[in-house]
Amino acid sequence: MSATAFAVRPASARQLAGTGILLRFALRRDRVMIPVWVAVNALMVLSMPSTLKGLYGTPAERADLVTQMSGNSSLRAMVGPVFGDSLGALTAWRAGVYAGALAAVVGLLVVVRHTRDEEESGRQEMVASGMVGRRASLTAALLAAAVANGVLALLVTAGLAGQGTAGALVFGLGIAGVGMVFATMAAIVAQLTESARLARGLTAAVLGAAFVLRAAGDSATDDGSSPLTWASPLGWLTNLRAFAGERWWVLGLFAGAVLLQGAAAYALAGRRDLGMSFLPSRPGPAAGRLGGAGALAWRLQRGGVLGWSIGFLLAGLVYGGMADGAAELVGDNEGAREIFQRMGGQSGLTDAFLTAMAGMLGLVAALYIVASVLRLHGEETSGRAEPVLAGAVGRLRWAAGHLTVAFGGSTLLMLLAGAGLALGHGEQAGAVLGACLVQIPAVWVIGGVAVLLYGLAPGAATAAWGVAGAVLLVGWVGPALDVPRAVLELSPFGHLPKLPGGGMEWPPVLVLTGLAAGLVAVGLAGLRRRDMTT
Repeated sequence: MSATAFAVRPASARQLAGTGILLRFALRRDRVMIPVWVAVNALMVLSMPSTLKGLYGTPAERADLVTQMSGNSSLRAMVGPVFGDSLGALTAWRAGVYAGALAAVVGLLVVVRHTRDEEESGRQEMVASGMVGRRASLTAALLAAAVANGVLALLVTAGLAGQGTAGALVFGLGIAGVGMVFATMAAIVAQLTESARLARGLTAAVLGAAFVLRAAGDSATDDGSSPLTWASPLGWLTNLRAFAGERWWVLGLFAGAVLLQGAAAYALAGRRDLGMSFLPSRPGPAAGRLGGAGALAWRLQRGGVLGWSIGFLLAGLVYGGMADGAAELVGDNEGAREIFQRMGGQSGLTDAFLTAMAGMLGLVAALYIVASVLRLHGEETSGRAEPVLAGAVGRLRWAAGHLTVAFGGSTLLMLLAGAGLALGHGEQAGAVLGACLVQIPAVWVIGGVAVLLYGLAPGAATAAWGVAGAVLLVGWVGPALDVPRAVLELSPFGHLPKLPGGGMEWPPVLVLTGLAAGLVAVGLAGLRRRDMTT
């Protein structure tokens, strides 16, 4: 396209020029992250009908489950109310909230990566110097998020169509709707903040608040009618009532929120200069508390550590308080008992539940450590690492600051999770705390893989997300599908002792710790010898 042709195009078309090329570029950059997380989310949802059929094979068993759930406020806070006893309705109940939350996370990550991240790194300035419209980058980012959520909606709809076409369609659209609500919200926050890190953190905080609002509302009522539930997009998803008398009009709430937030993001994008924001970052001196590489790393990541810490403590408190209620809910159901035992060992049901919850928190902590380690990659590709390394700071010292936050932060998360579980359960405080702390070596192994990829092949560093996603899928869905033990042991979490019910086994813990140390050492050796990204 010539410059003359670009100049004579209508103003609205000029502002979107180049959107198609930028969209293809965004999808190419995210060719690992988007497919992995869409697959994890879809498999989590699509595995539910067969799992639930194995657990509650008769209509009477499913009706009894619905009755018990209606009187269990702690479990409603965790997964929401249930509106029907069909396999489809139970699938929407069991997987809906978490599928929506995962879709929201992918949406906010994609949008921030292709908007504020690009501006912060300086790449957007080079792109904007060509014949690219002012709003092309924002449009491409939102379209990339729409592609991810659209594919997820198609997979969920096709996979659950056998349970009822209308229910499958409304459920798939609802999950995608949650993803797009938070994608457009991230687009607004990316205009307000000058830092991609802060944009991700603030949007994630809103997602956390949405989960808390829904949990509080659902614990108070068993029909999703609480105003707190309706204040949360995750509550809208449960109130769609997929497979249980679908409320199609609730999809209008998603559409309205996406359109309003998208319009606000476009309006804000047109009123600021490239690289600027409406809430500029507060400058600080590179002296005193910020004078060292470790102090700088802590300053950059302390907000994330704080947010994750609060989340893990609250999750521990909730799961600890649910332990006895979960045991009562399972009752004499052998299928459910076997799943908890595959996840938590052959001990009593309450101990098995606590072990399973500690393992789930460990899997989530693996996501934190990958994100924290890959902060090194972000600092390098954005050019911010170069002025730091130009001074009297070596590569290993620079990397050590971020890795201390990553590995130390994951330890703190599991410590707080254990404290929350112990306080919430009120019994076996030492054993429950140990169940969380024993997850740390496996979390460190995943962090070690991220360090290895970053140090040896920085271009493939984001593949660490694929590793974390695969481990999450094996640990979360594997026991429910009764996959072979050999498959579960592909994950480092599959080798850990089952506490608090089982005995402590030190050899696998020590081996995993040594493996993590070896991966980190090799990764740092590669970082020391390779060229830095320019």
